[in-house]
Amino acid sequence: MQLGIVGLGRMGGNMALRLLRGGHRVVGWDRAPAAIRGLEEGGGSGAATLDALVAALAPPRAVWLMVPAGAPTEEATLALRDRLAAGDVVVDGGNTFFKDDVRRARVLAERGIRHLDAGTSGGVFGLERGYCLMVGGDRDAFARLEPIFRTLAPGRGAAAPTSGRTAGGTAEEGYLHCGPHGAGHFVKMVHNGIEYGLMQAYAEGFDILRGAGGEGVREELRYDLDLRDIAELWRRGSVVTSWLLDLSAAALAQDPALDGFTGAVDDSGEGRWTVAAAVEEAVPAPVLTASLYARFRSRKASTFGEKLLSAMRRQFGGHAEAKRGGGDS
Repeated sequence: MQLGIVGLGRMGGNMALRLLRGGHRVVGWDRAPAAIRGLEEGGGSGAATLDALVAALAPPRAVWLMVPAGAPTEEATLALRDRLAAGDVVVDGGNTFFKDDVRRARVLAERGIRHLDAGTSGGVFGLERGYCLMVGGDRDAFARLEPIFRTLAPGRGAAAPTSGRTAGGTAEEGYLHCGPHGAGHFVKMVHNGIEYGLMQAYAEGFDILRGAGGEGVREELRYDLDLRDIAELWRRGSVVTSWLLDLSAAALAQDPALDGFTGAVDDSGEGRWTVAAAVEEAVPAPVLTASLYARFRSRKASTFGEKLLSAMRRQFGGHAEAKRGGGDS
């Protein structure tokens, strides 16, 4: 099957290579000439312009967007709207806000162009492991592009069968039509919100393990724990085993003290949207919300609020400020 891909970065480029290995024809365009050359070296066809990409595809065309959410996706969608024809399909594989999918699907439908939103998880390891695909939008377009989804997905051998589940369905292969427009990115949004919470739990747990050897702990209760070995231990038979734990173990093996990191953690939007959806639905989500706020906090040495807390303690009790890394609250 043929597919156009707009955006050949770390995710898009690897997805293109996985499709090529699966026997599909891929035409790609990227603003960076080096990314286009990488696709060509992998057996794909590079396009010098978006017009050239569309011209290189035989109708009915399918073009997969792997560009940053927000303005870049909006611009690319509108550019394709003006170049594609009725019956063509635009697949948004980025981390787009699901409400934008609903609006963009309407805009494309005015020209007879179909739209799919494909939440894509797998990161830089997806080339070998495959990608988990959460798809929303036109079901006929989904059915037409199933060969693409099946090749990108991990396949049935990626996980053991679930006990008590009747075998069958594409979810077992690693891709799923989740519902109408926006449903795929809604599921991916919540997926990423959960990811925030899981990552925060691991981070806090290992921080507590590390702190067990600190000067603030009574000497007879101090433990000099090897975090590398504990992470490796937990990977074997523990109920907290996960791919995130695998990645944590790898990070600790490479840099036990994590000296190569500042600890400032970015958030790419999905966590905020998940918390906002929880508010709209009146669903309590304290863990996911706290994990998002922890990322905000990680990017500031001292907030104005913390300075005010310190000032209030001095005002009512004459308390001196605690030294960094210690002191009571």
